[in-house]
Amino acid sequence: MYWELAAIIAVVLTVFGVSLAPRLGVASPLLLIGLGFGMAMLPWVDSITVNPEWVLAGVLPPLLYAAAVNTPVMEFRRDLRLISTFSVVLVVVTAVVIGWVATVLVPGMPLGVGIALGAIISPTDAVAVSIVRKSGVSSRLVTVLEGESMLNDASALVLLRTAVAAVGVSVSLWSVVASFVWAVVAAVAIGWVVGKVNLFVRRWITSLPAGVALSLAVPFIAYLPAEHLEASGLVAAVTAGIVVSYESPRRIGAEERLAERAVWATVELLLESAVFLLVGVELPSLVAQYSEDGTYLTHPVGLATVMFTLALLIRTAFVAFGVWRLAGRNRRLAPARDRLSEIHDRLVDGELPPLSEAKTSRRVRLQRIKAGPERISRWRHMLQRRIADLDYLAAEQFSWRDGTILVWAGMRGAVTIAAAQSLPAEIAHRPLIILTATVIAVGTLIIQGLTLEPLAKRLGVSTSDSGADPDLWRELQAELDSAALAALPPAGDDDASDLIRRVRERLSQSAEGAGKNWFGLQGQEAEQAWASFRELRLTTLAGQRAKLLELRSLGTYPTAMLDDALAQLDAQQISIELRQQYD
Repeated sequence: MYWELAAIIAVVLTVFGVSLAPRLGVASPLLLIGLGFGMAMLPWVDSITVNPEWVLAGVLPPLLYAAAVNTPVMEFRRDLRLISTFSVVLVVVTAVVIGWVATVLVPGMPLGVGIALGAIISPTDAVAVSIVRKSGVSSRLVTVLEGESMLNDASALVLLRTAVAAVGVSVSLWSVVASFVWAVVAAVAIGWVVGKVNLFVRRWITSLPAGVALSLAVPFIAYLPAEHLEASGLVAAVTAGIVVSYESPRRIGAEERLAERAVWATVELLLESAVFLLVGVELPSLVAQYSEDGTYLTHPVGLATVMFTLALLIRTAFVAFGVWRLAGRNRRLAPARDRLSEIHDRLVDGELPPLSEAKTSRRVRLQRIKAGPERISRWRHMLQRRIADLDYLAAEQFSWRDGTILVWAGMRGAVTIAAAQSLPAEIAHRPLIILTATVIAVGTLIIQGLTLEPLAKRLGVSTSDSGADPDLWRELQAELDSAALAALPPAGDDDASDLIRRVRERLSQSAEGAGKNWFGLQGQEAEQAWASFRELRLTTLAGQRAKLLELRSLGTYPTAMLDDALAQLDAQQISIELRQQYD
């Protein structure tokens, strides 16, 4: 009865906190931490301690899966190099440096334990990104931070597991590297297979609730076998989510995707809120548990301050180097784009460039392939996508202001606390590590979370919302309308062809509110004409969706704009199918 009541209270606090936070001008995660802390301080509430495995194995897989499903895959691919650097290299360097410093500051701490501490506090938290998303920063910054937080949890947990296993045991560097590579590669393979199998099975499930229910199990289906094989279950869950995100518009129906999106939005809200509530609820018990004799009241705070400052300095160095490298890369964007555009134009005209010009692009080896139509088409598609990548990078360049936000947005959260609590009981200095990690997590959420939005406004960093460009939107709609017209069968002289001509006229004129009276018919003739119109409209919607997915693979339009256009196509299809049921 106690846990049932606690769950009800948690849901009520979640709704209350999420609704009240915007009115107070505070990020909802910070308000939820405060509500959890206040609830734990009530005299009739017992001390609460949550098993860290509930967070690591029960909350993180679906939470990271939901984040991966909502991640713009094209933008994620474009910044994969930067994301990989932050989520792997930065985590390892931070953990090793902090581990060495910890052995100096804490007498008797083994290096393995110190590196474990560094692995615990090095990753940014996926849940904490929700604060960043509401701070008005650019969409590219959000994508980089989301990608980093999705992957660095796995990197840190693998490193933590290796460091704990190495305490008191001689472990070679090569064995550590091999374990890490296996954890990532095996997890990616498992996640890819699970994502593909899920999409294949979903095609044969006719019940909408059954399909959505299966989607709720996917992150755990990916997580459990990966963990059993000593790979990263979190990377497997993220990979499965990315596969589903990219392939679902082709494999899953509009109504099912809409229902699944609503269900997962609710799940994500509850899980995110639960994590922050747990941080606040557990804070008093942690302080009471590990400071009974007074020895841990000041030491963890001082150690946490040093560790956080050190982690911030290392992150600053990585971000500064990354922004500098991107600036140098940006200077080469225009010449590279001109060369690729020239080669693409020659391909369109059926002309192959000389071999010397083909060598100017590493990926273009046109003289080594036969000039068949299919291969030329594939090369044109590749060149168009590369040109779109260069246009995106040129339009969404990082400045020192963006770098500042990228540094300050690296908050820690509940994953840090859960990882610390997962340490074996026999590990030396375990109480100190847990309380230090808790102070860092709560401190960064409060200090950085409260100051991030004012800092973004102070620096003048605002969202580059190219997805709201009206001219670009009209250009996209024109391409979709052309695809709809191309999907219609050719018109002849019979009555059906007259109907097709009417549909073509409506699409060309962008008329609104089509219905039975639009045909100027009455009775049975109107019913038959309306049924034929519905079938033709579904055909045009299928053509528009295919064109939209082609444009998405090229990346010539912002992902947010393409998502909006896909949502409109889905809504129109659902509307037609629903009306068809009652006609």
